[in-house]
Amino acid sequence: MRNFTWTVLLAALAISSCRMSSKGEARAAGSDPVTTVAVAKARTQTLSHNLVLTAEFKPFQEVEVMAKVSGYVKRIYVDVGDRVKLGQLLAVLEVPEMKDDVTKAQATVEQSQSEVARSQDEVRRAESAHHAAHLAYGRLAEVNKDRPGLVAQQEIDDAQGKDLIAEAQVAAAQSSLAAAKHQVAVSQAELQRWKTLTEYTQVTAPFTGVITKRYADTGSMIQAGTASQTQAMPLVRLSENSLLRLILPVPESAVSHVHIGQQVEVKVPSLNRSFAGKVARFADKLQFSTRTMETEVDVPNPSLMLIPGMYAQVDLTMEQRVNALAVPVTAVDSDSSSVMVVGPQKRLEVRHVTLGIETADEVEVRSGLQDGELVVIGNRSGLRSGQQVEPKITTIGSTKEGQ
Repeated sequence: MRNFTWTVLLAALAISSCRMSSKGEARAAGSDPVTTVAVAKARTQTLSHNLVLTAEFKPFQEVEVMAKVSGYVKRIYVDVGDRVKLGQLLAVLEVPEMKDDVTKAQATVEQSQSEVARSQDEVRRAESAHHAAHLAYGRLAEVNKDRPGLVAQQEIDDAQGKDLIAEAQVAAAQSSLAAAKHQVAVSQAELQRWKTLTEYTQVTAPFTGVITKRYADTGSMIQAGTASQTQAMPLVRLSENSLLRLILPVPESAVSHVHIGQQVEVKVPSLNRSFAGKVARFADKLQFSTRTMETEVDVPNPSLMLIPGMYAQVDLTMEQRVNALAVPVTAVDSDSSSVMVVGPQKRLEVRHVTLGIETADEVEVRSGLQDGELVVIGNRSGLRSGQQVEPKITTIGSTKEGQ
């Protein structure tokens, strides 16, 4: 009896197990697996297409300070690294013979002034002689008019000739006076020239800047830098570093996007910092060898943190869109200009879109997509339109360094 009961129970368990297995196989055979896909939301933002150019900082202006006159360095007041201001005394030259030239020029001026005084006396003497001769001639002429024949005509003619001669002597004396005055002006100009050359013995800074090199020491012989001669040695090299230049080779395709006053971001890798710059000037002509246009960016450097010669990267904005609908670049099939959109029922839909500006990570969609819709990103192989999927939102975006 017990054996019969165990047999019945085992049979029931076997039948139940078979039924459950059949139901599980039927359930598995009647449903498809749901694929999980990475998606991103289409969102409105500002997109900009930037061109990164590399250049090295140069001083806004840099000169080698030369001496106007030849002489020995009597005293030099600056050295490498010194910050100087406009008009500050840099060095004093010693030119002993120049003092003699100034003294000679001063004596020439005094001599010319004495000549003017002598000429003035000559003019007064000639005017007095002319006045007397003119009165004598006038009296004889009046007598001859009142009583004709009383005075001999020869005497009247002699008086008239003396009057004319005296008048000519006055004119000659006045001409001599004018020449003497001109000579005074010439002598004074020569004196002023030597005084100016004497002032050139004091070499001053032509602008505010930093001494980047010193060529001469006390006692060095300095030649006058009045011509492009190689033997003329400068005193120092002066650089204006409070404002720096970046000369960028802008390619031909980007020339039309460059504007005076355009603000740019200047990144300095060695400092791991960014600075503000401004497009100040450009050549307005392409270099035929490189098909680029030299464009200068001014970068203020009041703290002198930036050093000429440092390399910098300039982020030049070529094109910008405000309130642009953007999706990740990986969401767009570039061959067909289409995206895969996950619909409300979590089914895929292929849409053709019109594209606009493109950055390194995102691209503008001008038509064919709405703000907030989900688009598939990454590999789309194996996916088809109408397929039901499970979307997994992934945020993909780009942020500028330094922000």
